[in-house]
Amino acid sequence: MAPALVWLTALMVVPCALVLALAFFRRGIYGGIDYTFTLENFGLVFDPLYAGIFLKSARIAGTATLIAVVIGYAAAYAIAAAPRRWQPVFLFFAVLPFWSNYLIRTYAWIVLLNREGLITQFLRWFGYTGEPPSMLYTEGAVIAGLVYNYLPFVILACYAPLSRLNPELAEASRDLGASAITTFRRVILPLTVPGIAAGAVFVFVLSIGNFVTPALLGGGRFQMIGNLVYDQFLTANDWPFGAALAMALIAIMLLVLMVQAIAANRASGQAAEAKGNADG
Repeated sequence: MAPALVWLTALMVVPCALVLALAFFRRGIYGGIDYTFTLENFGLVFDPLYAGIFLKSARIAGTATLIAVVIGYAAAYAIAAAPRRWQPVFLFFAVLPFWSNYLIRTYAWIVLLNREGLITQFLRWFGYTGEPPSMLYTEGAVIAGLVYNYLPFVILACYAPLSRLNPELAEASRDLGASAITTFRRVILPLTVPGIAAGAVFVFVLSIGNFVTPALLGGGRFQMIGNLVYDQFLTANDWPFGAALAMALIAIMLLVLMVQAIAANRASGQAAEAKGNADG
């Protein structure tokens, strides 16, 4: 484990420690850092202005997560239900967007959503002659970009437990008189909760700190916490406050990951207990 621990320490622990230390200093008069100890930066994080940006970022990330989980779970369920020989092909197409650069995938949405883009041309092809709809530089465009870019994570996370399900469980449920909906709700869904939770955490954590998608698809109108951190470091030249915002974002991510780990352990324990009771 030594090489992995050295790698993580050098490229994750040390940089985070440096950013944390930076948050306890003041901004210089002309920018830069004034090495005077202060806690003002962390106090500013809870200012209503910046707290509102945190809440808005969480709302956008939460909406993207919910949509991605619904679509991703349905796609993973369909792939797992397909014949075994076709499942690798469907998974290949699910992860195919990862073969292109993140920026290219985001710029593709600009081509789709702008007033003279492909969607507008498609509407006009069907006879639409009104004003082109405003789809780009909206909150909906940001959410669509986040869902599209992170959807493969949900599909892969949900496919893993779905593909390992014993088909005899569903058969036994149907033999006992349960409908398809009841079987899904009381048998399949509880056994795949860890995969759903893992996929949801992937999307939420990556979305709440994202700054590329809001900048490109939001046009700067919808500032998220990632954009705020970016601006503090590269525009306002207030590195200490940017570091405090970054540490607050990291704390939120760690909290979400901790909740997911606790929920996964609890679900695993319940599944093991249920299996033990069934074997007994």
